[in-house]
Amino acid sequence: MSIEYLGLSEINGPLIALEGVSDASYEEIVEFTIDQKTKKLGRIVEVYDGKAVIEVFGGTDEMSLKNTHTKLTGHPMEIGLSTEVLGRTFNGLGQPIDGLGNIVPEVKLNVNGQPLNPVSREYPRNYINTGISAIDCLTTLIRGQKLPIFSGNGLPHDQLAAQIVRQASLGEGSTEEFGIVFAAMGVKHDVAEYFRHTFEESGASSHVTMFLNLANDPVVERLITPKVALTCAEYLAFEKGMHILVILTDMTSFAEAMREVSSSKGEIPSRKGYPGYLYSEFATLYERAGIVAGKPGSVTQIPILTMPNDDITHPIPDLTGYITEGQIVLERSLHQKTIYPPINVLPSLSRLMKDGIGAGYTREDHQDLANQLFSSYAHVGDARALASVIGEDELSPIDKKYLKFGSAFEEQFVSQGKNENRPITDTLEKGWKLLSILPKEELDRVDTKILNKYYIKLEEETTPSEE
Repeated sequence: MSIEYLGLSEINGPLIALEGVSDASYEEIVEFTIDQKTKKLGRIVEVYDGKAVIEVFGGTDEMSLKNTHTKLTGHPMEIGLSTEVLGRTFNGLGQPIDGLGNIVPEVKLNVNGQPLNPVSREYPRNYINTGISAIDCLTTLIRGQKLPIFSGNGLPHDQLAAQIVRQASLGEGSTEEFGIVFAAMGVKHDVAEYFRHTFEESGASSHVTMFLNLANDPVVERLITPKVALTCAEYLAFEKGMHILVILTDMTSFAEAMREVSSSKGEIPSRKGYPGYLYSEFATLYERAGIVAGKPGSVTQIPILTMPNDDITHPIPDLTGYITEGQIVLERSLHQKTIYPPINVLPSLSRLMKDGIGAGYTREDHQDLANQLFSSYAHVGDARALASVIGEDELSPIDKKYLKFGSAFEEQFVSQGKNENRPITDTLEKGWKLLSILPKEELDRVDTKILNKYYIKLEEETTPSEE
C-alpha cells in the first residue's frame, strides 16, 4: 500500500525535504501532485532519520509547503524500451518530444545501471569507421571503447559530433546492425535544432535515438539524461545484438549540474567547487561501455567535454582521462587556421587501437604508418620552433622538408570537408603520399618490407623560387 504525504518540510532550489517518511529508499521515484492537478516527478537523493531529500524534475516553481501531495512509488526510475526507439527523439527523462506518440515498450529497465563487471568483459577488437582521417588513422575508435573528445568553447565539437553520427559505420562489407544513441545535455535550442535537422537531412536519423536536455530545462534532469541514454544503448546492444555508438555532449554541463545540486544540498565542495564524488559519477557512466562475454552487440562511447579556459588539467578532463582509454584533443590554434576538424594529433591517443587495426581489420601497414606520421609531425614542431628563432631561410634542407610536410599534413590530412566521408583506404593512401615528401631514410618507424611496398617517391617539379 502506497502512502501519500501532505505538504512539504522545506524547498531549496531544485530540492525539497519531506519529514516523517518511512520505507523510503535511495534513488526511489516520487510522484508530486500540486494543487490537485499538476503532476511532477522527483528522485530521492538522501534518506536519514525519517527525512527524505528529493530532487524535483521540472523545477519547484509552482510548489509550496502546503499545496503539494507526495507519493512514493516504491521503485527507482525506469524507462520503457523497444526497437521503436530508433529514429525517435526524447527529452532528458526519456519522454517522446517528436510528436509521434509513446512507444510500446517490450521491457522497463532501471536507468541506474551498473558498470560492466571486468570479469564479464571481452577485449575490444574491431574498429568503428568515422570517415575522419585524423581519427580513423591516428586515434582509431574500437568497438567497446570509451574515447572522449576534449574541446573548448567556440570550437566546432558540435559539427564534429554531427559528422561522426552521419558517417560512422562498422566498415565496408559488415552485415552487423549498427545504431547511434545521441544524448545532449544543456544545449541551446539552435544547437538542438542543428542536430535534428542535420540527422534528418543526411538520412541518418533512422538509426539514431536522440535524448535532448535543453539549456532551459531543469538542472536535475541533466543528471538523468546520460543514464537514460546508456540504458537505451545497453538494451539495444545486449538484448537486440546491435553495435551501439553513444555520443554524450557536453559532459561539462553534466558536471556543472552536479556542482549546482551539490551546493544546494550543502555538501562540502572539492576541487573548483565540484563535489568529491565527481570521479565516481563519471566512472559509473563511462564504465557502462564495453562488450559482454556471451552477449551480442557492443556499447562504444564518445563523451564530449568543453575544457574551461582550454585547461586540460581542469578536474573534468583530468578525471575523464583517468577513466577512459585515450582522448581526441581539439586545438584552438588549428581552428584559427580554418582547419576542420582542428584535431591536434600529438596529445591525442587511442590506447586500444593497436588491437583493432592491421591485417584482418584495416590494413597491414596501418600501425607503422600511424607511428611514422606521429613521429614526423612531432619533428615539425621542433623545426617550426627553430625557424621562429633563426628564420626559415637558415634552416637545413631536411628541416625545410619537415616544414613542408607539416603544412601539407594539416591542410590535406587533418583538414577535410564537413560532409567528406573518407574510406580508410583513402586515408592510408593519403598518409603515404604525405610521407613521400620526406626522404626515405627519415622514415625510421616503418618496417622495411612495408616501407618498400607502400612508399611513393614523388617527382617534384622545380619551381623558379627553388632554383
